[in-house]
Amino acid sequence: MANSPSDAIDGKLSNQEVLQRLSLSTGREIQGSISDLDPRAAHPSLGLTGGIISATFCIQQSLMYRKGSDWTWSQRHGGSSQFDSFKYLASDKSPWNHTLVGWTGEINPVEDLTPPDTPPLGAHPIQSQPPQNRVPYNKSSAPIPVDGVTMPPTPVENEGLFVTSEDRQRLEKQLAHQKHGKVFPVWLCDDADTNEDGSICLKDQSRWRRFAEHELYTLFHYKQHEPTNGRQERQSWADYYRMNQKFANRILEVYKPGDIVMVHDYHLLLLPSMLRQRVPHMSIVFYLHIPFPSSEFLRCLPRRKEILEGVLSANLVGLQSFSYTRHFNSCCTRILGFPSTSAGVEAYGARCDVGAFPIGIDARNVEKLAFGDPAIDEKVAALRKLYAGKKIIVGRDRLDSVRGVAQKLMAFERFLENFPEWREKVVLVQVTSPTSVEEEREDSGNKIAANVAELVAKINGLYGSLSFSPVQHYPQYLSQEEYLALLRVADVGLITSVRDGMNTTSLEYVVCQKENHGPLIISEFSGSAAVLDSAIHINPWDMNTVAENIRLALEMPADRKAELHYSLSDYIFKNDIQVWTKSLIRTLITKIGSNNNAFATPLLDKASMLVQYRAAKKRLFMFDYDGTLTPIVRDPAAALPSDKLYRTLKALAADPKNAIWIISGRDQEFLGQHLGHIPELGFSAEHGSFMRHPGSEEWENLAEKFDMGWQKEVMECFQKYTEMTPGSFIERKRCALTWHYRPSDPELGERMSRECQKELESTVGKAWDVEVMTGKANLEVRPTFINKGSIAKQLVDSYGKEVGQPPEFTMCAGDDTTDEDMFRALNNSDLDVDHVFTVTVGASSKPTLAKWHLLEPVDVISSIALLGGGDTNVADLGPIAVVEGRNREEMPDKLEVLDMVPGAPSTGEGR
Repeated sequence: MANSPSDAIDGKLSNQEVLQRLSLSTGREIQGSISDLDPRAAHPSLGLTGGIISATFCIQQSLMYRKGSDWTWSQRHGGSSQFDSFKYLASDKSPWNHTLVGWTGEINPVEDLTPPDTPPLGAHPIQSQPPQNRVPYNKSSAPIPVDGVTMPPTPVENEGLFVTSEDRQRLEKQLAHQKHGKVFPVWLCDDADTNEDGSICLKDQSRWRRFAEHELYTLFHYKQHEPTNGRQERQSWADYYRMNQKFANRILEVYKPGDIVMVHDYHLLLLPSMLRQRVPHMSIVFYLHIPFPSSEFLRCLPRRKEILEGVLSANLVGLQSFSYTRHFNSCCTRILGFPSTSAGVEAYGARCDVGAFPIGIDARNVEKLAFGDPAIDEKVAALRKLYAGKKIIVGRDRLDSVRGVAQKLMAFERFLENFPEWREKVVLVQVTSPTSVEEEREDSGNKIAANVAELVAKINGLYGSLSFSPVQHYPQYLSQEEYLALLRVADVGLITSVRDGMNTTSLEYVVCQKENHGPLIISEFSGSAAVLDSAIHINPWDMNTVAENIRLALEMPADRKAELHYSLSDYIFKNDIQVWTKSLIRTLITKIGSNNNAFATPLLDKASMLVQYRAAKKRLFMFDYDGTLTPIVRDPAAALPSDKLYRTLKALAADPKNAIWIISGRDQEFLGQHLGHIPELGFSAEHGSFMRHPGSEEWENLAEKFDMGWQKEVMECFQKYTEMTPGSFIERKRCALTWHYRPSDPELGERMSRECQKELESTVGKAWDVEVMTGKANLEVRPTFINKGSIAKQLVDSYGKEVGQPPEFTMCAGDDTTDEDMFRALNNSDLDVDHVFTVTVGASSKPTLAKWHLLEPVDVISSIALLGGGDTNVADLGPIAVVEGRNREEMPDKLEVLDMVPGAPSTGEGR
């Protein structure tokens, strides 16, 4: 057994031992462990390059542009922990080579960014001049300084901002040489706004945020919109899809086989699926930094299915807390139908591992900054002098509805009301930075600000005086020095978010309390509460209890405060951002290194399929029926084709370039009765026992020479199990016998099916040339030589002989085990693999030979409707004409029309 990292590099430590150590190690053991080794040496069998590509919505630089000049920028607010993780990965302390891919963010001309000075923290609020449109407050209250400088710059939205090709290249060169790692910007604009010389026009730049921040952010924080006509939502969904596609394209420009891709947050939920479509064996981690809602909320999202499928294409999904992992697994089961356990979700032939990875901060760096800068010491002294003789409660939140600022103020008011002895002895310093979420700024930002202003005015009016205001409110970004100084002088940290992911302010507060040991009061609805056991947990909606806990925190004995502080500090330093980063990567490596690891079958790339379809002169389609073109139902006789299926098949069959076959386990009578009136269709019944060619009404019996004497024995066996299984029944076909138990008790049916299968395989299966096949709630016995694979091979061969060349486009879709024979036959054929689209259908966890997947029959119908130019809703498919940026002549006319009609019907909304 190797005892050192050098042993692993020298080959003394086997790959299995490496993985075992990685899987058994805890976050506290990671520092200095084998995870710091060169990944290529530590995991030689995995083919890792040592490269990590991180995808985040915005780069950290807030860009300012002047034509022909070097780009300038300031640091973007928010996401400090995420960027600290990137900084670590790009540092000499990490064995990885890191590349960051992110949107440029809204770019502003330099001349538009000349704000007045920001008032410093400590300036008395009464000295700040309110805006002209401010509603007058109580005369006894201190006005709140809301200066326009604190809001993010307004993006240029009229004719757009033109950026030359030379200036784009200049920025990319500047960012490629950043000391904290390579940065590759994503340029977001319409293809129509890209000129031949490479210059671009940036219009309505905030549109790329719209779906994520209007639809996802609010719903993930348990807020719902009022119903609308859906037009704006469809357009914002198109932009969201296209944005994720542009991220995928940019990543693939720098990706090398063996790189690890880490995708961050709710703006990029579709990205894992898009990457999996292009590189099926890519190693992908997805991490969500905000809460994940319960299924009762997520099911209200019209695009819920696409969102979940997008994330499930990752090998590993990380969330902030175990409660969020339970919500995610539950949504995948209840909405998509995938089986799940506490470890992950079984989907499309692979398991997507799901785990809780509470994010940390760069605790040592925060401590160094807070206690190693004389300028901060001076600010600490100034603040203590300003609030001399008073206890300081600190709150720092973004001004949006989920941060609970209003609840905090109401609880503080209740505290002053219930405990008059503390009046004029305590001050609440509340800092509210402008929210970065467009939804909150546009729809409710003014309402929230006005509500907060009224509460502050009310409290200061009731309990303040001309010389003292119990609430000091600063709605502005603080400098780093002011922020850390404020955390150091605080006596209590108060966080009352009503829904939150990981609250990094709480962690930074604890680090800065190294001398003061001030207690931390935190909402139980914050993702941080689950890991900060020694904090005081509160329900922000319970004002009396919050008020009581404020009193307890202020009056807590020094030894108890020190005890709680050391416990919190110990956790934060042992689980910092470096440990979080290593833990996430270590878990992924353990998964991809396990012997039973498989990669999920990617979602069907409809854009690529459409391009191949349009280019082909001869096309072959093969479809299963039950579970592929129609949903599986309790009574097989009720699985009738829908009107949309009729119309779609007719439209597809009307094109003389297309040959369409329905290859089903159904008998001739059923297929002929329900689909036989479309003369251009070909049929294969009973898994290939009977065939009817397009344009013919005659059925060809391919099994007429086969001895069917086995059916008597099978019928007797099936009858015995039918009597023992209430609700089950037998379906007799000409060449096969099927025993159905879907109407029966599920557990009893499964048990009886296993027993029946075992009995048949040991008797009839040995005496006759038949096979016993398990299906979806059924058991079927049929001749061995008959299977869908032989039919698929026969069709490809005969099609090539008839037209003088093999089909240039082939699509084959099925949902059952019997359909794997078709996929196998096509995979082994001489057809161009790029022109063959084998698609497994359904929420199945079984491994498949198909190259693509679709979730349900309605997706199959929508996909082939897209090809045939039928009645479909582009938004539900991923608006390909818009998203892919194809030339107009490459797109179907029907698709173009629907994409431009704002009120196009949505067949998939609410699924």
